Amino acid sequence: MQFTTYQSDMTKSTTFQRDLSSNALKYIALIAMFVDHLVAGFIPQETYAGFVLRIPGRVVAPIFCYFIAMGYFYTSNVYKYIERLVIFAAISHFPYVLYFKLPWWKTTSVMWGLALGLIALTAVKSEKLSIYVKLALVFVCCMLAYPADWNYVAVLWIVFFGIFRGQFNKQIISFVFIGLFVHIIPEITRLGWHHAYQIGIFLAIPLLVMYKGRRGRKSNLLKWGFYVFYPLHLIILYFLKYYIFA
Repeated sequence: MQFTTYQSDMTKSTTFQRDLSSNALKYIALIAMFVDHLVAGFIPQETYAGFVLRIPGRVVAPIFCYFIAMGYFYTSNVYKYIERLVIFAAISHFPYVLYFKLPWWKTTSVMWGLALGLIALTAVKSEKLSIYVKLALVFVCCMLAYPADWNYVAVLWIVFFGIFRGQFNKQIISFVFIGLFVHIIPEITRLGWHHAYQIGIFLAIPLLVMYKGRRGRKSNLLKWGFYVFYPLHLIILYFLKYYIFA
């Protein structure tokens, strides 16, 4: 991620004490995801504990959608970036459906939605495509993302985070609008009020506010660790669940 330039050493020192690096945000997201999936697998969602404990985990998808969108502008090869996401979407598929006891042919993990979101953003930012082709490709990506966790919501978040890059207020307004009218309200309408924990997506806003563009330490271990963690933690939780309930 791009480093923010500060006007003075004093401002720089003060800001860096208060901001979060991209690595820090990703660590927060990974921990929240692990806890959220642990709760989802072991505590009934209809209970008060299940409802409350799943709220913090809603920050995960917005954070990763944001970094997927920003990654588009900083990657040296967007097609290899897309390829990595597609590969890990394939790797993550069976750990995801096995852990959550879902039909393997009907649904898949959020990694697929993230890959399609990046494809949609790449199409939108292309100078070779007409506006009609861009809209058509975004629509196709949304439809293809429907079986994925976070479905076309992830695609739309990535596209609008990318469109409004550098305009944080517009990014947040679009994030809230999509989250509320495309995700939260339909989710509650379709599945009931015990899914109102989805309001937790708005907890991502203060975290993103604290991100000022600082990347943090760069290493291949961290780079690949963020990809590997997703299927790996599902495999660990699956065997933990199997061992406990066997």
